[in-house]
Amino acid sequence: QVQLVESGGGLVQVGASLRLSCVASGRTFSNSAMGWFRQAPGQEREFVATISANGGTTYYADSVKGRFTISRDNAKNTVYLQMNSLKPEDTAVYYCAARSWSAWTMSASAYEYWGQGTQVTVSS
Repeated sequence: QVQLVESGGGLVQVGASLRLSCVASGRTFSNSAMGWFRQAPGQEREFVATISANGGTTYYADSVKGRFTISRDNAKNTVYLQMNSLKPEDTAVYYCAARSWSAWTMSASAYEYWGQGTQVTVSS
């Protein structure tokens, strides 16, 4: 079993930055690919970013490419999402997810473990 706890969300203005954190416990974090997803009101959950277990490979949704950066610190069992140049359309609940494989994927169904989510609101 894996527990994931996200933090770092909040209310910011357009163009601001936020860094989300997700701390994992209960499994060997360094063997797990991690992902960030988001869900806006009335919309389906969508992929944001993913990172391989060793941090060597990352992949982003087109909507966040160049603005968001996913990274991880395996010594701290933590994955981060640095979000810059935030836009109103980035407003959503952001979820951290972990899978039992080292390879990254953008498919939500491939992740077995999910955090409770953290709200990000970008005000114009």
